[in-house]
Amino acid sequence: MIDNDALDHIHKPTLNRPLLGLTVLAVEDSKFACDAVRLMCLHSGARLRRADCLKSARRHLQVYRPSVVIVDMGLPDGSGAELVSELSRAAPRVGVLLATSGDSFAEDVAYAAGADGFLAKPIANLGVFQNAIIQHLPDDQQPYRLRTVSNQTFQPDPIAFREDMAHMAEILDGPVDNRMADYIALFLRGVARTAEDAVLERAASELADARANGTPLGGQVMRLAGLIDARLQDTVAI
Repeated sequence: MIDNDALDHIHKPTLNRPLLGLTVLAVEDSKFACDAVRLMCLHSGARLRRADCLKSARRHLQVYRPSVVIVDMGLPDGSGAELVSELSRAAPRVGVLLATSGDSFAEDVAYAAGADGFLAKPIANLGVFQNAIIQHLPDDQQPYRLRTVSNQTFQPDPIAFREDMAHMAEILDGPVDNRMADYIALFLRGVARTAEDAVLERAASELADARANGTPLGGQVMRLAGLIDARLQDTVAI
């Protein structure tokens, strides 16, 4: 395993780059949401790696030990809570373990699994992102002086949004069982919140409600497919 801890001490955090020297692993299937994290890391001095599913994350963690892991709670091959639980009990433990989701109910699940903190989507405010990490760092990795908390916000790349829509269009083109419906609703709510797309978020919530109530999903699936197709046809995705 490549231990990034040895590398982290080469570069000390500064006031303008308080996460300098840290490596962040984002376990996130949405390219749009991950681009927001990329921009946050870029402006904070941290390096970023990405895994898009549980399998990819576990493979990555066999080789590298990041300073910070941010786990999306809804992943295509299972719940992010599984990985949070594994990492919270691992020895040596990852320095900072955060969970993220567009579903407010996921916060309690994340903490119960062992997460140090929770980032609600959309992750857009630089100061919130930095503080979620810094407050759990050991003393020797804290910025050495008081710093100004930034309220700067970032807009992820619209191309990443279109790629997420294309991913969902492909999934919706196939059979949608109950498990897949849960995944689609959670994925799209997170992306829609990040994109400030209220129509898409509402349609994803309606799919989640239909799934919870045990009602037929066909109407909600067709509506989502139509909305996604419209966004793919739009030359300006957002």
